[in-house]
Amino acid sequence: MPAILASAPGKVILFGEHTVVYHRPAVAVPVTQVKVKASILPGINLPPGKVQIEAPDIDLSVALDELDPGHPLSLAVRNVFRELSIARPPAFILRITSTIPIAAGMGSGAAVTIAICRAVSSFLGSPLPDAVVSRLAYEVEQVYHGNPSGIDNTVITYAQPVYYVRDQTPELLKVRRPFTLVIGDTGIQSPTGLAVRGVRERWEQDPGGYEALFDRIATVTRQARQAIETGDLPALGRLMDGNQALLQAIGVSSVELEALVAAARGAGAQGAKLTGAGAGGNMIALASPETAPAVAQALERAGATRTIISQVEPSKS
Repeated sequence: MPAILASAPGKVILFGEHTVVYHRPAVAVPVTQVKVKASILPGINLPPGKVQIEAPDIDLSVALDELDPGHPLSLAVRNVFRELSIARPPAFILRITSTIPIAAGMGSGAAVTIAICRAVSSFLGSPLPDAVVSRLAYEVEQVYHGNPSGIDNTVITYAQPVYYVRDQTPELLKVRRPFTLVIGDTGIQSPTGLAVRGVRERWEQDPGGYEALFDRIATVTRQARQAIETGDLPALGRLMDGNQALLQAIGVSSVELEALVAAARGAGAQGAKLTGAGAGGNMIALASPETAPAVAQALERAGATRTIISQVEPSKS
């Protein structure tokens, strides 16, 4: 029997990170240049019901029943068993590899869960629909991040740009003109849960001030949606710069991120901002296909440990 293969892309948030937790809108796009791959082979030499998990990127090789039940890999597999009412699965070997940076705002955790859900359910003969995969991934995100917005599992599951408001049906974004993003990694891990808690603590100390900032970010995000849907890329760049200033105001930027943002703008980017949790992780810059290589080089000179050039394509319908 050939291996069962499944994958899931990374993602970046263009607008609305952090405030999406507070029911403001956000825009996110998939990044297909990086991805998680999950493969499954039948456990021919394993006892019935035995599941072996291999994750070489994190030096993990363990049987499912020996893994902490709260571990995200365990949760992902067991959620599929529960969804499909599988009490005793056929023995199999699950191998997970990833090129998505960890704790860098690119959805690594959600992508791992989504790839696992697709691979395991396909191996069991009942591939799960996207809506169920997204829900199961969100359940793992809740355990792992505490208070996730739901945007990561949504954009990664559907692998399309989305306009997202918490507790509302996600809307697939209509991209009028292609645009190019250059992603720069500070090399500093920034766990989402920790950053979200930091914003929560500051919001509790000054709810009125932070709600006003959140509303301003929401306005920028709605304007950004219009710019994307009308193909107004100069406006999109200006809005990215405006969003970055507001993210500074809520305390989630860092010296390293600011250095990369400044370097991108100096190299000709139309706009630049952090993406994701902040306090490290990645930033993004809006560039043209012609200027993107120069922007990437400038980011590397300014200290980026990795750069990715990603194209967001027009919607097909």
